[in-house]
Amino acid sequence: MKKIAKKSFHSGLVKKTIKINASKEKVWRKISNIVGLPTWLVDVKKTVYLSKKKKDVGAVRLITFTDGNQIEEHVVAWKNGEFFTYVATEGLPLRAYVATISIKIKSKNLTELTWQSYLNSKKMTEKQFAEFMRYLGSFYEASLENLKKILEK
Repeated sequence: MKKIAKKSFHSGLVKKTIKINASKEKVWRKISNIVGLPTWLVDVKKTVYLSKKKKDVGAVRLITFTDGNQIEEHVVAWKNGEFFTYVATEGLPLRAYVATISIKIKSKNLTELTWQSYLNSKKMTEKQFAEFMRYLGSFYEASLENLKKILEK
C-alpha cells in the first residue's frame, strides 16, 4: 500500500540580498514605482494599479505574469527612501504572503537591497512546499540580478 503524503499548512521565510553599484536614490526611484515591475521582475507581462493611490500605504497593484497567473498586492507599510511592505491577497497557493523590500546605503554609490517574505501555505505536502520555496528563492534571485543589471548600466 502506497503511503499518501499528508497535506498540511507550512510557514517559511525567503530572504535575498544584493549589492547594487548605484545611489540609494536611483535604486529607490526604480523599486518604489510599484507598477514598474515588467522592467525587472522575471516573467512579468504587465502590472497595473487597482487603486487611485500610486505610492505609500493603500496602493494596490495587479501583476500579470507571462503564464497568465495574476497576483493582487496591497502596500501595507512605506517609509520613503527606505522600505515598503506589501501583502498578496490573490493568486498564490498561500494563505499569507507578506514581503518587504528595503534598501540601505553601504557607501556613496553602493546600495544594499533586501527582499524578504514570510509565507504560510494552503494545504500542501512538505515536498510541494519545499519546491515552492525553492522556486520563490530562485525567482527573487533572478529578479534581483535583473534589477542590478539595469541599475548599473
